[in-house]
Amino acid sequence: MPAKSRMASSLLLAIVCASLGACAVVPGDKAYGLRDQQSSVKLPVRQAEAAEPVPANVNIKPITAELIIEQMKLAAAERPTATNTNLTGRGGKPAAPSAAVPDYKVGPGDVLTIIVWDHPELTTPAGQYRSADQAGTVVNEDGTIYYPYVGTLQVAGKTSRQIREMLIARLAKFIERVQLDVRVAAFRSQRIYVVGEVAKPGQLSISDVPMTVLEAVNQAGGFGPEADHSRVLLTRKGTTFRVDIQAMYENGATEQNALLEHGDILNVQDRSFNKIFVLGAVQKPGSLVMTKKRSTLAEALADTGYIAQDQANPKWIYVMRGESETPELFHLDGSSPDAMLLADRFPLRPRDIVYVDAADVVRWNRVMSNILPTATTLYQTSLTRYPLFGGRNP
Repeated sequence: MPAKSRMASSLLLAIVCASLGACAVVPGDKAYGLRDQQSSVKLPVRQAEAAEPVPANVNIKPITAELIIEQMKLAAAERPTATNTNLTGRGGKPAAPSAAVPDYKVGPGDVLTIIVWDHPELTTPAGQYRSADQAGTVVNEDGTIYYPYVGTLQVAGKTSRQIREMLIARLAKFIERVQLDVRVAAFRSQRIYVVGEVAKPGQLSISDVPMTVLEAVNQAGGFGPEADHSRVLLTRKGTTFRVDIQAMYENGATEQNALLEHGDILNVQDRSFNKIFVLGAVQKPGSLVMTKKRSTLAEALADTGYIAQDQANPKWIYVMRGESETPELFHLDGSSPDAMLLADRFPLRPRDIVYVDAADVVRWNRVMSNILPTATTLYQTSLTRYPLFGGRNP
């Protein structure tokens, strides 16, 4: 056999031997770390003694009935209720509980209606056929009003009752047994802003009727179709809090319906954060949007076409959760059909990653599909004869 043919045959034999050795690289081997007891790569884990996350391998927890019962107890303890809920700020710090309903305080731009009984010249000096906000007294930018016999009066930051008492004290010098009433005819000084996934985003005026988060959303046309009811961000004086309206609907957590103040910004988030990702040997890998943050492992597998043309290994199904301070990895052995009952009781969380491993024969076929073209090319090359010295082959 010519030397070149012998070299090509030897190389071909080495490749075949390597391919046969590759069959040892199956999911049970150390090369596939998810089949071990710990993650194959280090993840950022926050430990009790360390202030910052440190790299560490994470233990893989099997999804069993005991694990599901434990998670149900934790979920029940963490579920917002009317007795254990406060607004949660950035960084997990709770906000102060909602205070008592405050009285409306007059500000610049508000229009006051001042009625003095038996003195129509003071009540409607501009004429009785004008509307209340047109005939009323407008609070100036410096927070003052001008009223006959009284002169300039500072009213900004005071309630209508306090303004009434001030006017009575001043007019008592000129009118015997003064009887008057003060009302706010137009509310213009205080406003809030509603943006995000609502039908009519914009600004809303605060009146003497206290406005809550839910009332503000309703006045803005209600939630949009892509709104996340559990992620309404309330920004107040530079601090942002998360309001969970869904918890109020489902668990009676009425403290989530906070009273709003002047300058508050409500941002209704969309559902893009509530995604889960299903990857691996499924028919339709990709992301799924959770409906009201409720989805189970069985639903995610069913929605993505589990199993993909008998290419998956149901024994190795994983859920990877990295949004918390300590990442978590879970493993479900789905080789038995009744294991899907556990999958249906295992709730997923936003940003979870579900991974279905491929079958061993699929891994072998992938290795061979990459090696065989190269082996075939080398074999064809070894059979080629090159003319030398006048067209004669060696």
